Amino acid sequence: MERELNTTPESPRGDGAPDAGQQAFFLELLLRDAPAVEYERPVLRARSGGADAATVAALEDAKFAALRVRSVLRNRQRRESELSALFETANDLAGMRSLDQVLQAIVERARHLLGTDASYLTLSDAEAGDTYMRVTSGSVSAVFQQLRLAPGRGLGGLVATTGMPYVTANYFADPRFEHAENIDHAVREEGLVAILGVPLKMNGRGVGVLFAANRRERPFAHSEVALLSSLATHAAIAIDNANLIDDTRRALDELHTVNERLQRHTASVERSAAAHDRFTDLVLDGGGVREVAAAVAEVLGGAVRIHDRTSEVSVTASPSGEVGEPAPGGDPLTEGDDELAEAVLSSLSSGRAVAVEDTWVAAAAAGGEPLGSLVLRGVELDGTDQRVLERAAMVTALLLLIRRSVSETEHRVRGDLLDELLEVPARDPVSLRQRAALLHADLDAPHVLVVAEAAGADPQRLRSAATFVAETTGGLAANRGGRLVLALPGTDPSEVGARVSAELASAANGPVTTGSAGPTEGLGGFREAFAEAVRCLQTLRALGREGDAATVEDLGFSGLLLSQNRDVSGFVSVAIGPLLEYDERRGTLLVETLRAYFAAGGNLSRAKDDLHIHVNTVGQRLERIGQLIGADWQRPDRALELQLALHLHGLLDQGVDLLGDQGGG
Repeated sequence: MERELNTTPESPRGDGAPDAGQQAFFLELLLRDAPAVEYERPVLRARSGGADAATVAALEDAKFAALRVRSVLRNRQRRESELSALFETANDLAGMRSLDQVLQAIVERARHLLGTDASYLTLSDAEAGDTYMRVTSGSVSAVFQQLRLAPGRGLGGLVATTGMPYVTANYFADPRFEHAENIDHAVREEGLVAILGVPLKMNGRGVGVLFAANRRERPFAHSEVALLSSLATHAAIAIDNANLIDDTRRALDELHTVNERLQRHTASVERSAAAHDRFTDLVLDGGGVREVAAAVAEVLGGAVRIHDRTSEVSVTASPSGEVGEPAPGGDPLTEGDDELAEAVLSSLSSGRAVAVEDTWVAAAAAGGEPLGSLVLRGVELDGTDQRVLERAAMVTALLLLIRRSVSETEHRVRGDLLDELLEVPARDPVSLRQRAALLHADLDAPHVLVVAEAAGADPQRLRSAATFVAETTGGLAANRGGRLVLALPGTDPSEVGARVSAELASAANGPVTTGSAGPTEGLGGFREAFAEAVRCLQTLRALGREGDAATVEDLGFSGLLLSQNRDVSGFVSVAIGPLLEYDERRGTLLVETLRAYFAAGGNLSRAKDDLHIHVNTVGQRLERIGQLIGADWQRPDRALELQLALHLHGLLDQGVDLLGDQGGG
């Protein structure tokens, strides 16, 4: 309950000064922070109670003193609140690491502390020589948020130029600023009227301006200017710290990037050193192209294919370590891929690895001669890895040169051995067998002799292919009189000849004509089989059958005439065997009918007279003959073979020894 104030004229003091009760009343008002209007109550009561002028004057003085104390207390409270807010702001800003986060916090706190409608911050652009809007709070205009202020233009330009705070209660009515059309347009669109701007300084250098603004007229007090300036000081420190943190972060990122590059480079150097050591060991240990392919796939990753042009085969290796067996084909220069072929030629001329999309190509060459190529797919190579691939190409070229030298020596030895086997007479059999054993060849095993020709083919490619066939089968190969001669283990000349013909044709990219004979029996059989194979080849060419492969059995009666072992019975059996078997089983006379038909010159009437049967019967028998030996039996070459077979069959039936002249060749 509010205590009554003694304001009667009979004041105990009698000098017009407020007594203790009156002073206590004002102190109570101060303690409960009463509104200013309540301080008038003692004065009004004194007047209404008829107090003298001195008493009323004393109360007025006490009232003013109490109001001054109230104002001082409120200012201190406000200052204390502002200082607390500044400390909180400084603490918050100190904990922020992102520049964007710091700037947004600054304008938000400025707007909150000053109680304005909007707050914003501009930063200086050293290159453009002006300031630009960096961040806003309470803004609604996109034009305002993208504003740029020229030096000295507008309130912000003036603050940035002079480094002093400026305030205006009504921006558009203030003549102190040099107004600019773009600035006025943006401020008007935002609806701002009263604006306070203070500089942001960093090490004595202005870096921007911090603003607080209202959308109605408002005079900013000196304390508000001081408060915003203090906030700007803390903000400048926070911005500097954030910039330092950003610079540190960028430096750390750069160091991290450099470190990663250094690590990658170190790893590449280590891979290069490991690859160099491995390639060196590979050469010293007598490794080959398969080992190089495996090493490249393991060191660089990806799938690698190495093509050996000296033998026209390729070797593949995968990152998992799987190495394929050598296989024909795979030459980038001939497989139809123009880009790959161009890359090989480019690598051959430059001596460097060449990239084609996700493929790397390196030529293996010696003195400009292409010996092979390396194709690596599925990996990206840096400079060091490219050197590894190029070094692998050099090692491949070295190995191919070594192998070619060894191979040429071995080819010469194999060729010399086969030449001696075909000589008349043959040299020391013991020496021949010993030399063959060194080449992993067994001369006492059955062999098939194959003689081959290919008009227009590259002789080197054909010789390489023939040598490869001989090496991989334990046989021998030589070049005699412009023809390739191969002696290969086997007992079936037709099968061996057809296989050799196909492999040589693939290497020559064209038809290859081959004659084959065998199997051999002993060392002397090589010379006899060779002579027979040559006669088969000559016969094929005489018959116009280039590109075919044949034995004497495949040549019919021509083969019978050419063969050293004239198997007359076998020829007769092949030619008319089905008719002989049919006659024996059915008791028919198909063989006699066929002989009579040929004797009559193909005239059915004359044939039926000789056979004493009806002409229709002759026709029926001839139809049966066609069903048994083939409908083309009347073709001239078949008819000739059949007539010869019928003649020989008749001689055999009469007991004539048709092999008695064999020894005469």
